[in-house]
Order: sequence, then C-alpha cells, then structure tokens
Amino acid sequence: MAAKVHRLDLEQARQIAVRAQLLDGERPANLLEVVKRLTFIQLDPTAAVAPSVDLVAFGRLGSSYRPEDLGEAMEQRSIFEHRFMEPNAPAVALVRPMDDLGLFLVEMRTLPRYASTREWLRANDGFRRDVLDLLGRSGPLLSRDIPDTGAVSWASTGWSNNRNVTQMLEILLIRGEVAIAGRRGRQRLWDLAERVYPFPIEEVPMAEAMRARAERILQSLGLARPKVVGDVGEPATVEETTGEWRVDPGAIGRPFAGRTVMLSPFDRLIHDRDRSRDLFDFEYLLEMYKPANQRRWGYFALPILHHERLIGKLDAVADRKAGTLRVNAIHQDVRFTKAMSKAVQNEIAALASWLGLGVSGI
Repeated sequence: MAAKVHRLDLEQARQIAVRAQLLDGERPANLLEVVKRLTFIQLDPTAAVAPSVDLVAFGRLGSSYRPEDLGEAMEQRSIFEHRFMEPNAPAVALVRPMDDLGLFLVEMRTLPRYASTREWLRANDGFRRDVLDLLGRSGPLLSRDIPDTGAVSWASTGWSNNRNVTQMLEILLIRGEVAIAGRRGRQRLWDLAERVYPFPIEEVPMAEAMRARAERILQSLGLARPKVVGDVGEPATVEETTGEWRVDPGAIGRPFAGRTVMLSPFDRLIHDRDRSRDLFDFEYLLEMYKPANQRRWGYFALPILHHERLIGKLDAVADRKAGTLRVNAIHQDVRFTKAMSKAVQNEIAALASWLGLGVSGI
C-alpha cells in the first residue's frame, strides 16, 4: 500500500523546518540539546561578528549560552569534534553528540575513500606508527609538537602541500585512531581515540547506521529532499514548489510560535542553498571571498529569520576595539513592516549585548 502523501502549504512547510531547527519560540535547555537535535554544528574560524558555532548556539539558546560551554562540553566528553563524512562533501570541522559516535565507527574503518590517500597512508605507515606511539607516551599534543617522520610528502596544489603532520592527523581522525581532546586557543590538541572516546561503544552495523543517520537528519530538518535523506519519513508535496519532499511525520500539526534570529551563514536552516530557494524563496551567497566592490550583502552577512520567513541579511562587524557592533546595512528581501523592523532592531541589540558591545550605524 502506497504511503500517504502529505500536502503542505508553504507556511506549514516553513514552520516545520524552523521548528525542527529549534528556531521557534520554544528554546532548548542547553548546548548539548542543540547539538543532539541538529546532529552537528559546523566549526568555522571566521569571526566577523562571532564564530559560527557561537552564532548557531546563541540563535537557539539566547543570552544563556556562553562560548565557554563548547569547551566544557568537549572536556565532559558529551560532544566530539570530527570531520564531515558524507561523499563528495568538503572537509569541514564539526562537533557531534558523543551519543552518535557508534553510528560512525564502522564507516571510519573504511576511510579514507580516495585511492591516492590510502596509498599515501600505506607509504607512510612508519610515520603513522610514530605518531600513535608519541601520542600514547606524551599526548595530548599540538600538531607542532609532533615531528614529521614521513617517507613521502603530501602533495597538493593547495594549503596542505607538504603539511605532512596535519594531513596524517586528519586521516587518523576520520579513521577513528586519534581524536581531538580539546583546544588551546584555536589550536587542536590531539590524543589517542581510546583516551578521548568513551570506549567501549556499541558499533552500529553500516546499513543500520546509515538509516539511523538519515532519520536523525530528517528530524533535524523537518523537511528534506529524498536525495538528502532517502526514503525515511513520509512523502510530501509543498505548494509553490516542484518535486517530492520527505517530511518527519512527528513534526506535522504542531503549534508554532515564531521569533526573530540572526543566523550564521553556516546555519543548518539555510546551509542547503537550493532548499533555501525552494522552501523560503531566499537567495544567499557567502561573499567573504569576493572583492569588496562585488559584494551585494557584505563580507559575512547574517541571514535574518522572522518567524517562518527569511526576510533579509544583516551586514555587521564586531569592532571590539571600539566596543561596538557596527551595522553597515540591513538588506530587506521583503518590505519590512513596523513589527518586523522593531523585531530586527531588538534582536540586533540582543546580539550586541551578548557580545558585550554597543550598537552603531542604525
């Protein structure tokens, strides 16, 4: 028997997506709850306003969130830092809930995927053993404290060329042989995985793990395309969009109370630019790599969420020397009502207050 197809109007679909991302009026209790629901938070060092992970957490928790909470959660081993493990995805740093580690362990042993990387690892097996032995004796260590004993240098046309220690550690990280024990400033501290991860951990077989991960992703998004989550959830259509969606059935019909949030450019609500256009009619491009005179919205413009709509972008910079959050522009994708304008101004003030800054430019 064919599954029922849910027919959602645009407002319903948007509310499902916003609520799934913990961006509605009911705030979560703490950072761990946020990471568990989102499945991961991307780490990025850009801090034009604040680091992305802090913007994501503040957007959900408000002023109760402290940047120190992230380090404390890592020290308590309730979250772990890793790399994105989906095929053809960029190698970005993430934090995930430690409870999900068992969903990745079997896959870790199949990595790295690329033959050239596996060959480099085989050619440097002595180097690998040197790293593991040193961490076993002296870890946790910064990468600069680990000598390069590689037999073959890592060749790349990018920043990683000849960065043999960094590449070895990254490969051992995705394989589950080493782990990040914490940070010293922005620098990672490396140690043996067995001293960081709370072994023994129940390993979930690959097929079961992939299914569970897809289910977790759908729960975190509320609504997604089949190419993202496969056949989990239930089929749905959304008015004014084409093609099939998959919806978390538990998210349908729940009450919604909206609020206004300044989102990180890496926020999960808008990270899929195609989904943002389809579902929210929202165009966004991170312009930090563009020349200043070619930017439409700003170096690190923050998407503005108002209730279930994405209504614009905030071009702002935290000028800590001057003690101010400098607002260069507020770009309106839709004409702001008085209520929208007031809500946006209030949220800018709340963000500045949380940063310990005043506001200038508006």
